[in-house]
Amino acid sequence: MSRILLLKSLNKSSISTLATFSHSQRGNFFQNEPKISNQYEEDPFLKEQLEIDIPKEYLKDIEPDLHQFGNKVATNIYELSLECERNVPRLESFDAWGNRIDKLIVCDAWKEMKNISATEGLIAIPYENKFSIYSRLYQIAKLYLFAPSSGLFSCPLAMTDGAARTIQSIVVQSFTKEAYERLTTRDPLKFWTSGQWMTERKGGSDVSAGTETEAYLQSDDNYKLYGFKWFSSATDSDMTVTLARVMDENSQPSKDLTMFFARIRRNDGKLNGIEIQRLKNKLGTRQLPTAELLLDGMDAFRMSEIGKGVSRMSSMLNVTRIHNSLNAIAFMRRSINFARDFATKRKAFGKLIIDHDLHCYTLGNMEVECRASLLTLFYVAKLLGKMECNQASKEELEMLRFITPLLKIYTAKQSIAVTSEGLEAIGGQGYIEDTGIPNLLRDSQVLSIWEGTTNILSLDALRSIKKSQGGSLKIFFKTIFKTCEQAKKYEPLKQKSDLLIDLSKKIIQFVEVNENELVTGAREFSFGLYRLFTASLILERCMKTNLKDTDLYLLEKWFNQDMIPIVTSSEKDFFSTKTSELNKKFFMNGHPSFKI
Repeated sequence: MSRILLLKSLNKSSISTLATFSHSQRGNFFQNEPKISNQYEEDPFLKEQLEIDIPKEYLKDIEPDLHQFGNKVATNIYELSLECERNVPRLESFDAWGNRIDKLIVCDAWKEMKNISATEGLIAIPYENKFSIYSRLYQIAKLYLFAPSSGLFSCPLAMTDGAARTIQSIVVQSFTKEAYERLTTRDPLKFWTSGQWMTERKGGSDVSAGTETEAYLQSDDNYKLYGFKWFSSATDSDMTVTLARVMDENSQPSKDLTMFFARIRRNDGKLNGIEIQRLKNKLGTRQLPTAELLLDGMDAFRMSEIGKGVSRMSSMLNVTRIHNSLNAIAFMRRSINFARDFATKRKAFGKLIIDHDLHCYTLGNMEVECRASLLTLFYVAKLLGKMECNQASKEELEMLRFITPLLKIYTAKQSIAVTSEGLEAIGGQGYIEDTGIPNLLRDSQVLSIWEGTTNILSLDALRSIKKSQGGSLKIFFKTIFKTCEQAKKYEPLKQKSDLLIDLSKKIIQFVEVNENELVTGAREFSFGLYRLFTASLILERCMKTNLKDTDLYLLEKWFNQDMIPIVTSSEKDFFSTKTSELNKKFFMNGHPSFKI
């Protein structure tokens, strides 16, 4: 029977149904995808904080650029990021004739991200220093807009910034002069990115014990490096900073590590004594080439005193940890922006999900984490800007050193939680790779590992306190108490200010009395310090915005959590030797190596 005769034989209701599904058999309902618009204009909290932190004389020149860039990261740059996700790097080890070529192939979108990074001044801004101590804050704000749309080019930018800052802080040599100029230029034809090669086969955060790469002196400060770098992010960079053991005249390695600078390729375009063994197959950050590298006579230049590489590397790590944090917070913001736009389009149970109070409550909790962490990020950025302009006091320098790892610890963990929540808020489509949403969660996972895991950095915080003989902790709480005393003058802030003082005193007392529990409780100790300090920044924001209702709400919500978890857990005897033994039995029971 022909289709025409079939239609004539059916009643009108049947024809309607058939017409709906007969052509493509897909139906006529499709979910509306979440979309983003100008990311600067979509973030009033960011805009307001910049107005608070940056004088008008500077902001009038900064804001138009952020506005324009906010539109770019929501349009053409965002599209490039999706292409980077679809066309991941690949390696051709040999040509058709069996010659080793180690050709690393990246997509055109990845190359364009490098050009954009240069022309937009994403590294250049703080080094041009056109806006004095606020130049660094300007850069951080711009990178914050860029990160979720960068196709993970934010990773090589982090190491590039760290390398530029490190070179800036040492005695200028011919090779570092060219590198610094190229790392900080706006000219895409001259712009370099940098790698940071530390991890070797033994891996882990114990870099000193895990580094086996050997450096042999050739002449002056020129060396040849031999070793195996197990995890080299941004393998396509133009240069790298790395660590190795200097070999003496008897071919014995130095006890401590030395920092080196090396070009990735020689002047003829060939790799500089490097063999790319393979690219890593990673959970996330797939857009970024990460490789195992054999160093077989890589020409390098010594950048630190022999045996002083780890301490010299610290200035680089401080910068990259700030980048780690800004990426974490930026991923949170993008997840929230996707989720809230979807909530205005998706209907469930007869109404838009934005009209379901429980859903709104969930999105509000995500917003709390993002806003609070942005305040701490900006605090650190302001201190870094002051330090770079030689305007930071000794106490501010100590706060910068102390707060930076706490910021990295907390934001990395919260980014994983918030991006996961954001994916869930979009439902089944949030789980589909084609939507471009799952990569926010996958890429967030690396942030708690890169530049120091949660436990390692928590222990570093304890070492910092011990090294300063408690001085860093005294300055930390002095800063909090100062803010609280100012906030107490505002009646709506008095109760929370008094509470913050009381909670801080409990932590101080705990440290004095329970020093033996600090190592086991280091993670909860760090989380508590972060929450207390961020609370003081929210108080400060409330004062600056004349007690704006949404800021008071942020304050109330921030305190609606365990602010001093180490004290809470200690009161339940979770850190005693007896409980620690029980805990090991608790999770190890059943493992072949464990015997009761």
